[in-house]
Amino acid sequence: MAFDLTSKTPRQRSNWTEIWHLWTVIVPRRSINGQLVYGKVWRRHDGRDWIYKKFTEYDGEAAA
Repeated sequence: MAFDLTSKTPRQRSNWTEIWHLWTVIVPRRSINGQLVYGKVWRRHDGRDWIYKKFTEYDGEAAA
């Protein structure tokens, strides 16, 4: 349950706020070799702010 700070009453969170989404992020700067910096992160909304977690690629063949 989350609180709306303007009305001080509890409100229900949407179901999508509890799910991690894979999100592509582009940083508005260039790397040393002149290319844009980008990558993938996990992103979830906690009702107030976005929470980000590092995404690491999984190589199934390397693990076997």
